[in-house]
Amino acid sequence: MTSPRHNGHEPPAGPPWDLPIDEAPLAFLDLEMTGLDARNDRVIELCVEKVVGGEVLDRLETLVSPGPGKVGNVHIHGIDEAALAGAPPFEAIVPKVLEVLSDAVIVAHAAPWDVAFLEAELARAGHSQTFPFFLDTLTLSRRAFALQSHSLDALARELRIERARAHRAGDDVTVLRRIFEEVVRQLQPKTARDLWYVRVGERVARPEIVAACVSAAEGKHPVFLSFRPSRKPPVVIEACITQVRTDLDPPRVVGYALPGRGRFELRADRILSVSTSALPWAPSSSREPESKPR
Repeated sequence: MTSPRHNGHEPPAGPPWDLPIDEAPLAFLDLEMTGLDARNDRVIELCVEKVVGGEVLDRLETLVSPGPGKVGNVHIHGIDEAALAGAPPFEAIVPKVLEVLSDAVIVAHAAPWDVAFLEAELARAGHSQTFPFFLDTLTLSRRAFALQSHSLDALARELRIERARAHRAGDDVTVLRRIFEEVVRQLQPKTARDLWYVRVGERVARPEIVAACVSAAEGKHPVFLSFRPSRKPPVVIEACITQVRTDLDPPRVVGYALPGRGRFELRADRILSVSTSALPWAPSSSREPESKPR
């Protein structure tokens, strides 16, 4: 996955990455494959939905013929040769795939796998197109939720998302969209670019979070911080921020909690959102954070 620290590359400026999140075209993508090697294994089912503000603008769901004898993991996806009889080869669906993906941000779960297979199939069909920037709900969920597992099945169970047919592309896209909605509710991003900066394990602070904390410190007005300590669920802190240590990596946010005025110093990469009003999903009681960054 491309990182904001890799040669300074990041998504191109402008739409769709810099549109308000509810106006940005998002292409929710799921593939079923015959195996795990994009160089040799093939896509056998694809679903992609282009969505803006919760409305589906375009959609493609289809089985895909991988060629004779290449069905693969039938015990996982349940797609056998009989089911694939009459399914189009990937090259036949390329125009529609590219149409649905055009001018949209790809969103997938464990996205590097899906993107690698998508690029490999396009290359076999004579289209050497790459997708260097995308959003991965596996990474986003690891920042937003404190769970033992972040697989699609586990997230559906924990977030109480009903499933029809696991490991089938259409149902997985439905679940993927619901997970993304929950992530957005927790992280409160303004744009898709803001979500692209979420990097679990890389200690990268989202620029929008740092800017909001700096603004609060300069304006000396209280804010509500949603902060997720290591291996613990998020907590919401009503806080006065007194300083943002941008000389540290990641930046530290220093201040005191209200009403008890307990001092805190938080790693900015673990702050999920900053709001001037109480968050609608916040727990009824918040606690003061530990004094040391976690």
